[in-house]
Amino acid sequence: MMDRKTENSEYLEQASSPSAEAWEMFKRNHAAMAGLVILFVITIGSIFGPLIYPTDPFDMVWAPFSPPGEEGYLFGTDYLGRDLLAMVIHGARVSLVIGLSAAIVSIFIGVTIGALAGFYRGYIEEILMRVTEFFQVLPTLLFSMVIVALFGASLTMITIAIGIVSWTAVARITRSEFLRIRELEYVMASRASGVSNTKLMFGIILPNALPPIIVQSALMVGSAILFEAGLSFLGLTDPNVVSWGQIIGSNRQYILDASYTVTIPGIAIFVTVLAISLVGDGLNDALNPKLRAR
Repeated sequence: MMDRKTENSEYLEQASSPSAEAWEMFKRNHAAMAGLVILFVITIGSIFGPLIYPTDPFDMVWAPFSPPGEEGYLFGTDYLGRDLLAMVIHGARVSLVIGLSAAIVSIFIGVTIGALAGFYRGYIEEILMRVTEFFQVLPTLLFSMVIVALFGASLTMITIAIGIVSWTAVARITRSEFLRIRELEYVMASRASGVSNTKLMFGIILPNALPPIIVQSALMVGSAILFEAGLSFLGLTDPNVVSWGQIIGSNRQYILDASYTVTIPGIAIFVTVLAISLVGDGLNDALNPKLRAR
């Protein structure tokens, strides 16, 4: 009998935990759940799609500019006669990896600068915020173009370039959360008990500042995918790697003659970024205590 009561109490405690409550709130958001399902399908397709449809995206399989459905090619062929469906499938993996990796770079830079500025304040905050403002007023696309042009158009450099120009929003959010949380009683008590600054920052304050950072991070993945598409459209991409942006960039000269070669990967980008935005909105509703109480 006691064991059953213990199990029930543990279950109720788990069900009322913040993470479980946030997940229940997220599940009630139908748009966010739809975005999550779409994103899951795209991710699974990018992983297993090349195994199911093993056509090499660089092989010239048929006549150039064959419209969708001709000769069994569902999405048609591009200006070189390459299978557009194979290119979209293989490009999904690259675009998602670039988006996720660039977001990780941005989060690392933004969280580090925002945490230091919000925790130490004073001259450190002043210097770091002036650096943040400097990067914030720079034309991001132009700055990333300069970085890629100087150091090469490899996927690694494109990812770093996108991350370097996209971290300012995370830094400001992190700083504001640190300024708010550092004055709370449990942080003051931890400081009085002799906890080191490093543990205070990354072991106590940062975990409690994560909800808005997580929301911003989710949205940054979609922004990074769009950024990569913009660089590719301008020809600043690795021609030996297929991504959705690279497909659009390589076929941009023929947009009037064969619009589907640009429209299909454009729709893939649109649907993916929309799904990420819906998930981000759902996370915002689920992790924001004020919105959760509505």
